[in-house]
Amino acid sequence: MICTTIRNGEECVFMTASGCSYNGGQCHPVVEACTGCQRSKQFESGWFCSAAPDPSVKWKYGNCNMATHVTMTVKQEKAKLNPIKASKRGNK
Repeated sequence: MICTTIRNGEECVFMTASGCSYNGGQCHPVVEACTGCQRSKQFESGWFCSAAPDPSVKWKYGNCNMATHVTMTVKQEKAKLNPIKASKRGNK
């Protein structure tokens, strides 16, 4: 349904005929860690996340999985090489 509380005109899964069914009856504003994210939008009542109704929960245990401004780096470890096997491979 279309939100009628804070994010007027936006599609919201928590909106019912009797009002917002989310905890507290409304969405919570973005936290400081959300600055720079493309999912945060400005409405009349402030900045809110278009993906999560309570952004602080997403950042509670680390990075938000919906954040567009955070890049994940994968650390690759160099495989341990046995010198005896390496010398045998080099002779072929």
